[in-house]
Amino acid sequence: MTETVLVTGGTGFVAGWCVDELLRRGYAVRTTVRSPEKKTAVAESGRLSVFVADLTSDAGWDAAVAGCDYVLHVASPLGGGDSKDPDELIVPARDGALRVLKAATKAEVKRVVMTSSCAAATPPVADEGGVIDETVWTDLEGERLNAYRKSKVISERAAWRFMETYEGPTTLTTVLPGAVFGPLLSADNLGSVQVIGRLVRRRLLGVPRLGFDIVDVRDLADLHLRAMVSVEAAGQRFIAVSEFMWLAEVAKELRSKLGTPAGRVPTRVLPDVLFRLISLVDPGVRAVLPNLGRKHVHTSEKAQRLLGWRPRPAATTVVDCAESLLTSTI
Repeated sequence: MTETVLVTGGTGFVAGWCVDELLRRGYAVRTTVRSPEKKTAVAESGRLSVFVADLTSDAGWDAAVAGCDYVLHVASPLGGGDSKDPDELIVPARDGALRVLKAATKAEVKRVVMTSSCAAATPPVADEGGVIDETVWTDLEGERLNAYRKSKVISERAAWRFMETYEGPTTLTTVLPGAVFGPLLSADNLGSVQVIGRLVRRRLLGVPRLGFDIVDVRDLADLHLRAMVSVEAAGQRFIAVSEFMWLAEVAKELRSKLGTPAGRVPTRVLPDVLFRLISLVDPGVRAVLPNLGRKHVHTSEKAQRLLGWRPRPAATTVVDCAESLLTSTI
C-alpha cells in the first residue's frame, strides 16, 4: 500500500526537492502553501496534492495531515532575519511548528521530521580546530544572534518540549542543515543559494571573509527521507553538512571549474570594514554580518553512522549550484 507524506512549504527550495524525491521513490505526496494564490506554483498530479495551510493560522492543518503516514515539516517563515521586530520570525516559526505537531499527533502519523538549522547548534565563539555535534544548543543569550537564528533555536526547543508531554505513537526527528546550496527547481525562497547568485552575477565588490558548513539540497532531501523511516532516527537530532568552505575557496572553485561563464566571479578579498559599511544599506549582507570571519565546523558523523547518509563533496555542490543559476530560465 502506498504511504502518504505531507511536506510543508512546498514552494520552498528544500521542500521542493523533498517532494521531488518522495515522488521519485513512489510515495503519495501532499504539500502545503500559504494561500490559495500560491497553489498555482505547485503542479498537482495523480500522486501530488496541494493544501492551503499557513504557519500563522490553525486553519487547514488537520485536513492536510489527516490520513498521512509521515510529515516533513520543512516550511519556515519568510524573511531575512533582520527584522526590527524579531517576533515577526520567531512567533510564526515556533507556533507554526507546534501547529504542525499538534495536527500530526492528532492524526497519529508515524513520524514528524522537522527541518531546523545548524544555527540551533552553534557555540557563542568559534572553535579552534574543534567540531560541533548534535549535543550543542545555541545559547539564546549569546551575542550576534539575529531573529532568524533565534527563531530556529526557539522553534526546535518548542518542538522537543511538546514531545516531552506527548504519549502517543508519533515520534519526532530534527534535521539541522548548514548552508544549503545545489541545483534549482524553482525561483521561490532560494535562501542561502543567493550567496552563490551574488558571486556569479558580480553583485559583490569582492569576496568577504565568510565561510559556511555546506550541504547539497539533494543530499538534504535524502537525509530527511532516511530520518523519516529509520527506527534509529526516532527522538534524534541530525546535523546535515558536508564540508566547510570559505567564500574565497568557493569563488576559486567556480572560476576553476566553470571557466568563462564564471569569469565575473570576484576573487579579491573584501576588507571587513567595507563589508560592514555595505551591511548598513543591504539587508541581505546585514543578515550574515554576525558570521564575518568566524569558522564553525559541524560534523554529520552521526547521520552517516546511524543512517548511512553520504553527502557529496561541497565543491561539487557549489559548482552545480552556480551552473544551475547561470543556465536557469526560472
